[in-house]
Amino acid sequence: MSDEIIPICESTALIEGGRGIRFPVTTAGRDTSGFIVRYHNIVRGYLNRCAHVPIELDWNEGEFFESSGLYLMCSTHGAIYTPESGHCVGGPCRGARLRTIIIIEKDNQIFWQPDNYIRPVIASSQEQIQPAKK
Repeated sequence: MSDEIIPICESTALIEGGRGIRFPVTTAGRDTSGFIVRYHNIVRGYLNRCAHVPIELDWNEGEFFESSGLYLMCSTHGAIYTPESGHCVGGPCRGARLRTIIIIEKDNQIFWQPDNYIRPVIASSQEQIQPAKK
């Protein structure tokens, strides 16, 4: 595991039971997204992939909670996950779980920490090289 921490947002941007915030990550050599939500005043982070089929969970960007606000829900197949642990408690992947991302909240900021599976996105060399202005 890395000691590196990567900023996501200010703590005030994430409200209890509200919209989640997505952030870019790389896993298995592919760029995708992670997300954070605040539940019981703790920020939880997961890879934005359903445990049933590897597709993004959110209905619209940042919409992870189902209507009661008690569970995270996959918009495609209806799998329901507990926000505290990411365990699937209903739907086609019962017993599976979302992949956790390490989240750190300090100094009114929220950060994520890469591990051996989830890494920062690396910009392509074309994005890093800016054409000279004339």
